Amino acid sequence: MGKRSFYRIIPYMRIAVHQPQFMPWLGYFDKMDKVDVFVLLDNVQFKKNEFQNRNKIKTSNNCIWLTVPVNFSFGDNISDVRIDNKHDWQKKHMYALQTNYGKAMFFKDYQPALEELYKKQYAFLSLLNIDTINLIKETFSIKTEVVTASSIPDLSEEPTERLLDICRHFNADTYLAGAGGKTYMECERFKDAGIKLLFQHFVHPEYKQLYGTFEPFMSAIDFIFNAGNNFDLVRGLNKELEEYS
Repeated sequence: MGKRSFYRIIPYMRIAVHQPQFMPWLGYFDKMDKVDVFVLLDNVQFKKNEFQNRNKIKTSNNCIWLTVPVNFSFGDNISDVRIDNKHDWQKKHMYALQTNYGKAMFFKDYQPALEELYKKQYAFLSLLNIDTINLIKETFSIKTEVVTASSIPDLSEEPTERLLDICRHFNADTYLAGAGGKTYMECERFKDAGIKLLFQHFVHPEYKQLYGTFEPFMSAIDFIFNAGNNFDLVRGLNKELEEYS
């Protein structure tokens, strides 16, 4: 018997999928904002030295990484990666944020929410990342539903089929991929499955930062501290999507 989904059916359902990152950049939330359901791919292999346990912030000396120390073995899924809480990483992060954004226009508006987040004790990286994602999502008033892939039953281990399974689970007719998806996705299989394939081409907004020349691709908290919750600035620059044909 084929897989069945009892998820709500709407006329046009658009899905995007991405690994749960730590305090992601603006392009992550632009992608989320353009879909009905955003699936956090927490049941795939953790990759060291990417953005799953770290992200960048702007300083007077260019930029630095905010890194969450983790314990993991090769092959561990993201959902299985534990935080190494022997290190006082929360205190270091808040000190770095206070030092580098204390004079930013909107820092005091959002400092309390971050302090509350950093007071929590997380055992697993994915749970921390989900909370940072939801905090930023709510700050930008993004209404997209966010779910974890690990909560979806019977997903294929094969990468493209896994994405198609997710689309089928939600009765989605459209899948939104990042611009880099063309290099690794089997695009024809989406077409064969009757699922429209779109590609994001993110245009990064430029806004006033505290130090030096503008530096793009920071964590979205850089935007929040300097420009507030004005996500319409992002939306205004990113109205076009490329359709695969």
